[in-house]
Amino acid sequence: MNHINFKNITEFSKAQHLPEPENPLFSIGNKTLNADEVHNCVASNEEVSYTNQFYLISLKNIVSGEIIYGRTKYDCSTGTLLFSAPNQTYTVKDIVVSSESWFIAFHEDFIRGLDIQKRMKKYNFFNYNVNEALHLSPKEEKIIKLIFKGIEAEYNNNQDEFSKGIILSHLEALLKYADRFYKRQFLNRKEINKALFTRFKEILDAYFDSNQLEEKGIPTVEWLAGQLGVSHRYMRDTIKAETGKTAIDQINWYLVEEAKNLLLSPNTSISETAYKLGFEYPQYFSRLFKKKTGMSPKEYIANPSNN
Repeated sequence: MNHINFKNITEFSKAQHLPEPENPLFSIGNKTLNADEVHNCVASNEEVSYTNQFYLISLKNIVSGEIIYGRTKYDCSTGTLLFSAPNQTYTVKDIVVSSESWFIAFHEDFIRGLDIQKRMKKYNFFNYNVNEALHLSPKEEKIIKLIFKGIEAEYNNNQDEFSKGIILSHLEALLKYADRFYKRQFLNRKEINKALFTRFKEILDAYFDSNQLEEKGIPTVEWLAGQLGVSHRYMRDTIKAETGKTAIDQINWYLVEEAKNLLLSPNTSISETAYKLGFEYPQYFSRLFKKKTGMSPKEYIANPSNN
């Protein structure tokens, strides 16, 4: 499998058959394909992986093909907004796109030291796997395209002291809309969310049943996300949207429910229960149990019907 590492935006623009960027740290471009071009716009059968040394936002209508990120496959859909942070790698095969595609590429240095650089950290979608892209409704796609066009107009205007500030204002608006639309997507994907949460609980059950809690300790959010084949940020947001609680809260509640069963088993001490559930120190277990149930493990053993 070939691997291409775009070290700068100029290399990326050339590969996309876009004009050389006006600014080496920022570029925007779009391509509109006619019917013949769409028919012929197919990558080779060989898989090719890409890594960018800059941020990339792209709006594409993908008809068919595969985009693979990590262990997961991208869910093809029209009107799709993709986000990639520096040093992320993705693989493509036989991609066919239709209509117009937009690209915004910007280097970390373009936003360094600015407020937007700090706010970028709150936008989880830059850390999502590619298959967790944002699927836009027609109305949402229209809004996003207008922002792309606004950035393009300013980018192609004669550069002056206001140019960068105006471009950054448009870029921040795009990111805020994307954040809003992602939250809508999570709410609209109840069945997918429910299935992921069900699988989340099944993994915890299997982990407990195979005594891995006692042998390896309490599983991390990152490990659980890996078992689900998604990023931990995506898993966190999905579980929060489905249950109203964080993934860590769900793990803790699972431990408490299993603790209730173990504590009522004959000849099982509080310390033994703590160790079986992966706690290195029994006092940490007792503290969590009381926080979640309102009583200590000892009080629960004496009055299990109260909880």
